Amino acid sequence: MSLTVFGAPLSPFVRKVRLCLLEKGLEYQLETVMPFTPPQWYLELNPLGRIPALKDDDYTLADSSVICQYLEEAYPETTCLYGTNAQERGRVRWLEKYADYELAPLTTFAIFRNRILKPTSGQPCNEEAVQAALQQKLPPHFDYLEQQLGQGDFFVGDSLSMADISIACQLINMAHGGEQLDTQRWPGLAAHHARMLALPSVECLLPDEQRMNAKLKEMGKAATA
Repeated sequence: MSLTVFGAPLSPFVRKVRLCLLEKGLEYQLETVMPFTPPQWYLELNPLGRIPALKDDDYTLADSSVICQYLEEAYPETTCLYGTNAQERGRVRWLEKYADYELAPLTTFAIFRNRILKPTSGQPCNEEAVQAALQQKLPPHFDYLEQQLGQGDFFVGDSLSMADISIACQLINMAHGGEQLDTQRWPGLAAHHARMLALPSVECLLPDEQRMNAKLKEMGKAATA
């Protein structure tokens, strides 16, 4: 077994795959590939040019959800992250999709991209888009997730799943963009996120990410000065 993840560490989708691997205790290598200017050889792994992709010996896959579900089935002896029955598996997949398709356009592509990525290339931050995400678009999603979490420690069942990981990955990018959950308005979701940040797997990745993020902020300041 030789597992390689291709992508950039600050991508929430790459992070999701890395956390899946860490929680499953599977060793892997990370090969950095930037999402907007991938090398030509990467298009053989994913013709769309998006990250992440995975190589398991000679077998290759793209898309974070597809990769994580593959790992769940290919390595059944590892920690289960997709629930223990059909209902739990369905719910995990729904919340994973919710994070990727509803949260990501706001937490990552509106907040993180505008606040961190665009300034590094000399582009101005569209603060209006950031504020629209924060004030108008994200609150209904956070209301929904607060309700779905209820009084539980996890979104599905009594143990960590890819639902928890996927949602946390998007909130981490929001934090990289300088924004945090309102603990008074969404106390359950905020407490859940604090528990996620305390996971050894997350603590393993986050310091390097924070250093990278700090460097990008400095680059952005220099580029827009």
